[in-house]
Amino acid sequence: MMVTDAELACLRRCVELAAEAVEAGDEPFGSVLVDADGKVLAEDRNRVADGDRTRHPEFALARWAAEHMTPGERAAATVYTSGEHCPMCAAAHAWVGLGRIVYVASSAQFGEWLGELGVPAPPVRTLPVNEVAPGVTVAGPVPELVPEVRALVNRCYGREGGLAE
Repeated sequence: MMVTDAELACLRRCVELAAEAVEAGDEPFGSVLVDADGKVLAEDRNRVADGDRTRHPEFALARWAAEHMTPGERAAATVYTSGEHCPMCAAAHAWVGLGRIVYVASSAQFGEWLGELGVPAPPVRTLPVNEVAPGVTVAGPVPELVPEVRALVNRCYGREGGLAE
């Protein structure tokens, strides 16, 4: 997938946020909400380590958008993220009427990597965003940043040296 320099900068910030999450003992996800003019409005990282498994950054940004943006602003916005939205976050994104999603690594890639590391499957089936929210425009994966996200997954789940490509 081809991305612009501005989009790549947002995605790099998502990877930085995902790294911050791993450093804090959390899972490797970070997201950035950008308005129609390319201005960053909000960002967050995964915060599930405290036991609340709903504290995903994509869900937090959907809630932020619902509280701070008009329906038109939400529809014109883009959520950039290190990993494709889970079903919970895809639903939240669609319910509040956010626009496009651009992700670095797909849910299928995450599932493959976790399986290789022996990590048990999550309690909710992993699905592509458009199987949950068919009206949302989705773009990804972004191959040039996938190795960085994969390295964070490896670090998070205990294989500091990483997986062979």
